[in-house]
Formats: sequence, C-alpha cells, structure tokens
Amino acid sequence: MSTAKCPVNHGTIPVLDDDPFSPEILENPLPFQERLREAGAVAFLSKYNAYAIGRYADLSAAVANWQELTSGSGVGLNEPWRARGLLQMDPPQHDAPREVLQEIMSSRVLRSMKDGCKELAGGILDGLLAGSTPGGTVEVDGHRDIGSQLPVSFFPEASGISEEGRENLVPYADHIFNALGPDNELVEQGRCKAAEYTEWATAKCQRDALKPAGFGADIWAAADRGDILHEQAPLLTRSLLSAGVDTTVYGISGMLYAFASNPEQWEALRRNPNLARVAFDESLRWESPVQQIFRKTSSDVTIGGSTIPEASRVMLCFAAANRDPRRWENPDKFDLSRDPSGHLSFGMGIHQCVGQHAARLQAASLLEQLVPRVKAIELSSAIERHHNNTLRGWDSLPLRLTLA
Repeated sequence: MSTAKCPVNHGTIPVLDDDPFSPEILENPLPFQERLREAGAVAFLSKYNAYAIGRYADLSAAVANWQELTSGSGVGLNEPWRARGLLQMDPPQHDAPREVLQEIMSSRVLRSMKDGCKELAGGILDGLLAGSTPGGTVEVDGHRDIGSQLPVSFFPEASGISEEGRENLVPYADHIFNALGPDNELVEQGRCKAAEYTEWATAKCQRDALKPAGFGADIWAAADRGDILHEQAPLLTRSLLSAGVDTTVYGISGMLYAFASNPEQWEALRRNPNLARVAFDESLRWESPVQQIFRKTSSDVTIGGSTIPEASRVMLCFAAANRDPRRWENPDKFDLSRDPSGHLSFGMGIHQCVGQHAARLQAASLLEQLVPRVKAIELSSAIERHHNNTLRGWDSLPLRLTLA
C-alpha cells in the first residue's frame, strides 16, 4: 500500500495496488479485505481506476446514499452488458418494481411455503442418509449434495419455472455475477454460453412459459393491474432467477462449512435449535456469499473525510465490512452467541435483497431437518473453492456426518 495523490486533486487517499479479482485473492480474500479496512475510510484501487470502501460504518453510509452513489449505471466495474434489472435501477424507476417484489415475496407469503420447503429438505437428507445407523458416519459433499440441491429445487418451483433446463440456473447466474467484475478469464470462460443461457432464461420468464401459480405469475398479474409495465415483467422474473439461486446455494454451503470448521457451534445449535435463524445470519456475516458490488458517483462524494470524484466507480466490499473489528467483537470467529443483525450480506437500504425471506426459509428448513438427524459435522478432506468475480463460491465441500 502507498499513500499518493489520486487522479483528481481532491486530497490524499491511500492507494492499493492489489487486484481483488486475481486468482490468489479470490481463493483467499481475507488478507486483502483487512488491508482495505486498515487503509482508511476509502482506498483507491490503482489497477482498476476505482475506489473501494471496506469499513462497516462508512460502507453503511455509502449504501444508504443512493442519490450520490447510484445503481442506474450498473452495479459492476464496467457498464452493464444486458437490459437493466431491479438491482440496476434508482428511484423513481426502482420504486414500483420493488414494491411488487416485496409484496409477492413477503414473509407472510413465504410462511405459506414452509411445509413444502421443509419436506424438500427432508427428502434430500433422507436420500443421503438412507441405510445409515445412529452413531455411524456418512461422507457427503456439502456443496453438491446439500447446498446446491434445495435452492435449485425450491426457488424455481416457487417462481413457477418449469423443470426443463433448470440445470442452466447456476451457470447462468455464475456468468452474470462474473460479469460484474473486470473482463478477465472468468468472464471469458462463461461468454461462450452466455447468449444460450440468457435466451433460455428470457424464454422461461415469458407469461406462457410460466406455471399458473408462482412468483412469476404474480409478477405478470401485477403488470395486468398496471402496477408495473408489461415489458418489465419478464425482466423482474429473470432478476429473481439470476439473484436468488447462486447466492442461496453458496449461503447454505457456507453455513455448513462454518459448522464443520467450528464443531462446538453445531453442538450449541443442537442444544438450542431456536438458534437456527441466528446461525444462518452469522454464517452470512462470517462467510459472505456476495463479496462486493459497485456503485457510480453522481457527484463528488465525501466518505469518512475522503472525497471521491464524480463519475467514479466505487467498490462496496460487504465481506470486509462484515468482519470489521470496529463493528464486530472478535469478527473472525463464527459464534452463535453473537447478535449478527446488521450484517451486510443482504445489502442495506432501498436495494436490500428482496429474496432474503426465501433464503432464510430454505436455511431454516434445512437446519430443522438436519439437527435431529446429525450429531456432528466435520470436514473430511480439503475444500475446493469456485472462483467468481462477485461471489464467494464452492466447487466441493467434503463433509463427514455422524448420525444422531
């Protein structure tokens, strides 16, 4: 790190020469995120001519300031490559679509899906544990066999997406999140099939392709009422698919990794299953699925005494803020005795994740079924990370489960 003048004569801001999208940092981002926090309220990323915020208080203020740190020009490092969804809108264009999604994905609506989600989770576990006896062990891949299974079944079904082609959901969203970073090798790897996946997703979100009941049908009904424009309906439905599957997959896988790495916390949950909600939120804080997004300044903006010039890209590093010792005591510890409320893994403010109730329902359903079946969770061999420019992902999470 160096302290140097930034490109515009507006004061001295620390300069970081790190590449946050390098394979080394994607494999283990924690040292970089600590450097970002310790650099100051704002740092300048010299490789990308962009600014970055990693401290909790400063990032929270930045996220709330949608007027000056805007989403309408895209939430990636570069300009958007496809039609804008809800995440790439600012008020007033953002208001009506968000109200529609908040209504159809409210906690009240999700509660009505609880039994079905719990049954799905139980079926997944029964298939994995079939033939096992109490005290015996079963080796599974926590990511492929558990974390990937429930969201890819539950969320498309709840959205009214037909079964054909659902295997496209994860790679489709993987490319979308990669494209929020620089145009690097990860983006290039997904580009060859991006058009095919986008065509598939667009077709699946049309009215005649959707099942008669589900989030998608509800979005089209809102268009019929005049709450949103008809041309917005497929884009909103597509936004649910691109934002709601991979993030939940990695969130659940990260939760399992947290328990496997901290077996005493699994014991604490088994003693008090009512901690399931705390467990998921604490795991989201500790192992943030969405590492960062970007905003663009509409004017000169002062954050923590540092001024970012107009028309600058600003990286909001949620993962760094989620482990900021200024906000969290002993932040590197996964701890169910902590109150994790206020973590930034669902964002904050007008762009806070509208699908958070669906994610929490799936995690709670899984834990409700897992706790009585499994006495202990431990890593059975080395994990394999999946590199993505935005998400903290997995390729493999080998676990050994000891049955209760």
